[in-house]
Amino acid sequence: MKIIRFNSKKLEKIYNCRFNHSKRVGEKVKRIIDDVRLFGDDALLKYTKKFDKVKMTPRQLKVSAIEVSGAYQSISPDFVSSLKVVIENINRFYAKTIRKSWRMKGGDGLVLGENYTPLEKVGVYIPAGTAPLASTVYMTVLPAKIAGVKKIVLISPPDKTGHINPHILVVANLLKVDEIYRVGGAQGIAALAYGTKTIPKVDKIVGPGNIYVSEAKRQVFGIVDIDMIAGPTELVIIANRHSDPKFIIADLKAQEEHAGGLAILITNSKSLAKEIEAQAGDINGFIILTKNIEQAAEAANKIAPEHLEILVNNPQRMLKHIRNAGAIFLGPYSPVAVGDYVAGPSHVLPTAGTARFFSGLSTLDFIKSNHIISYSKKALEKVREPLEKIAGIEGLSKHIESVKARFQ
Repeated sequence: MKIIRFNSKKLEKIYNCRFNHSKRVGEKVKRIIDDVRLFGDDALLKYTKKFDKVKMTPRQLKVSAIEVSGAYQSISPDFVSSLKVVIENINRFYAKTIRKSWRMKGGDGLVLGENYTPLEKVGVYIPAGTAPLASTVYMTVLPAKIAGVKKIVLISPPDKTGHINPHILVVANLLKVDEIYRVGGAQGIAALAYGTKTIPKVDKIVGPGNIYVSEAKRQVFGIVDIDMIAGPTELVIIANRHSDPKFIIADLKAQEEHAGGLAILITNSKSLAKEIEAQAGDINGFIILTKNIEQAAEAANKIAPEHLEILVNNPQRMLKHIRNAGAIFLGPYSPVAVGDYVAGPSHVLPTAGTARFFSGLSTLDFIKSNHIISYSKKALEKVREPLEKIAGIEGLSKHIESVKARFQ
């Protein structure tokens, strides 16, 4: 890891260059999406054979109930019991986020409000290339279930034997996922967006993935909704002379376990920066040296990281200076790993600086609202004058006539 002194423009250039997907990636993904849109299952089978080295028939795309049942034989019983603790934590956290429909009454029969309703069909993408992310199943499915989504479709790429990791299947089964398909990559995202003879079209796609999955989600946005552009993963640690170097190194190395993961240390301590540099080895990332701890917060906000650990001696005080981060971990005993697996909030988080405007996955991602507007004749009469003036400025005379007709 290289030490660099904080410079706002230089940091932006160094950091953002890693997220500029090449034109070639975009064009390749577009061809795949168009192929799936036009040829459906045949295209899925072609790309599964090409990228995953698995030859299948259309009937084999869907994971059978027998295969799901068999997955229980391949896992330890302790795995299921461990899940109960996690599920309780997630349920407790997201129960606080549910929104209720509301009404506001004004005078003369005026009623305004919002109706909140869950999405009908959601597609969940579970990566399984470098690591089978069984934890991502409960981190995506549970918020959707708590929000009231009626149908959840899960896709995940098959291994070289044509199977999905048994832990992924077991978690999906325990959480009552409706359908599971063995398909991944940009082709899987396209299938969820447009639908094929076998795989149903959904209303929203959630879940992280590699650059091809992320680019595919970006391209189908508008045909369906998406949660965010998630991946590759990143960690920023803010530390000072009071921070334990042992914890910092451990967390930086944990980040290295993710393919393409980026780790950044921000500190105002020269001695800590040099110590971490000496111990970091070939960890992918860099160390930012700032003048003071306030400037460290400025650097973190500029990066807007997926994960932000604050390891200074009073993290709560520093929290008020942080505006941009997917998830914030306060203090030496709150490593990112606890958020990845057991804390409760979803580990599906915005990356690549998108924490400036995206939030972590929540029940709010799985509901939509309808505005409710109800006027009586008397209430409408009261707003006629401003309505007609504004519509007149815009030259929309028929709008004015639509109101006048109610008083003739």
